[in-house]
Amino acid sequence: MPGIPKENQYNRNDLPQKILKSNTWILFFILLFSIFIPGQSAPDFSISTDKAFQKLYQNPDECISYSQSLLISDKNPEHKIILRKIISQAYALQGNYVQAVNISNQKEEGGQKEKASHFIQLFGDYNLADQYQNLGLYDQSKKIIARILADRELLKSSHLKERMTLAKLFQLQAINAGVTRNYEVALQYLDKSDQYLHFDGHNEEKRILGQENIIFRATFLMKLNKLEESKKLLDTVIQDIENHGDNAFLAAFAHESMSRFFFIKEEYATAVKYLDQGFSKIEKLPYHDIKVIFYELYSKNYLALNNDEKYHYYNNLYTDQKTKIDSSKKEGIQSIVKLVETYHRKNIEFQRQRKLSQLRLTVTLILFLILATAVYFVYESGKNKDLKKQLGFFENLKERENAIQAPKTEIQKVNKNQEKDSSKISKEKEDEILQKLKEWEETDSYLNRNMSISVLSAQTGINTKYLSEVINTHKEKNFNAYINELRINHVAHLLKTDPAYLNYKVSYLAEHSGFSSHGAFTNVFKSVTGMSPNTYIQEIIKNKRS
Repeated sequence: MPGIPKENQYNRNDLPQKILKSNTWILFFILLFSIFIPGQSAPDFSISTDKAFQKLYQNPDECISYSQSLLISDKNPEHKIILRKIISQAYALQGNYVQAVNISNQKEEGGQKEKASHFIQLFGDYNLADQYQNLGLYDQSKKIIARILADRELLKSSHLKERMTLAKLFQLQAINAGVTRNYEVALQYLDKSDQYLHFDGHNEEKRILGQENIIFRATFLMKLNKLEESKKLLDTVIQDIENHGDNAFLAAFAHESMSRFFFIKEEYATAVKYLDQGFSKIEKLPYHDIKVIFYELYSKNYLALNNDEKYHYYNNLYTDQKTKIDSSKKEGIQSIVKLVETYHRKNIEFQRQRKLSQLRLTVTLILFLILATAVYFVYESGKNKDLKKQLGFFENLKERENAIQAPKTEIQKVNKNQEKDSSKISKEKEDEILQKLKEWEETDSYLNRNMSISVLSAQTGINTKYLSEVINTHKEKNFNAYINELRINHVAHLLKTDPAYLNYKVSYLAEHSGFSSHGAFTNVFKSVTGMSPNTYIQEIIKNKRS
């Protein structure tokens, strides 16, 4: 045969067998390699997800498109939950909370249950806490995070993805503390968040989270009246963001915080300058959630500058966009309520997966015995417990009534009402509801013009019937009167403590405090304080001069 040396022709019959052996080994190594590296390799995914996270702060539309393309091709369940979270965050930044809730809570189609890992469970809890916070349900978010951070073994984790998630959780808890004005506690949580960002290597996610922590820290320091320390941090982070040059959202966030500094200093023109610089970064991008904040700050500054034309322009933009955002949040709350039950089922399912298979039957029997014992105990001691709760309820009521020195006739009337209602709700439940109401009052959520008892129920997790009953009994007024009094107390406090509000028109104060009209605000203000808003303002000004 031409082309084959004569001395090698005797090997021609052995050639197919050698090729087969060689290919067999090649196929073996390919199969072995594919078993240990499903989908994308870890380094490739780290680079891809880091790029997706960076796009989140550059353009949410591009982030969604890019992350969805990765989601389609990646089969790793841990990768999928991270990508869905990034897409969810992009929708939240757009103000589309329904889609944000739905995308982050999508289920895998069959066959993934056995692959659930500890990280997936941790990240799922973080995701739910973040969703609650986005929707203004801060109490629920805080409880989930507190439960996670109580795990001391988790806090010692050296797992990179777990440490990054812990950094995010501490940041979320800092925001939750800030909402309730616990600024010192919020700063401590930011310290812990920064600690979990200290690891070898650099990536965009780590840098961006660190910059966010600096901006939040500056905001909390501002609230503590440490203005110069706050400004120094903002100057540094703005310069750092500009050096990287392409994080539009972070640049807007930092400039918006700086404008607040100058607003407090009553340097309104400079505050507007920083608003212009920040808004120019996102003006053509769909960051609708933060745009609402810009519109509100613009309207406040132009009102202080007596520029009625620009005040009305930005106030109209704020009102329109805020209405859309609030509507989206309401729908988001409805969606997440439906998903909570699914979340709890998945959580229970995950815990069962971690048990050894040979103990399942034993655990089931033990749970059954505990349940049967509990049912029997409740059946036997239910009446005695109810009686004790009622007695405690009356004693607690008398203490509160004595504190406010209510007339005897009024006390008797209240006691009679409570005797009738005590069978409907226990003392422990009332105390729990009152505590939740107290925490909710500190969030200023009652300033929302669309506040209703159903919204309050969603935000506090309390049944509407119980809410109405407790408000009527302990606040001695109906829901609308309760909300209106909170609003009036809030704006009256601002007028007394913040000189800038003395320059605002009554119509703005009405809008700011959640009233639908100037007239309604004036009527309620007078019924609560005994004087009109203008008279109240004049009294404050007169006292400051004297």
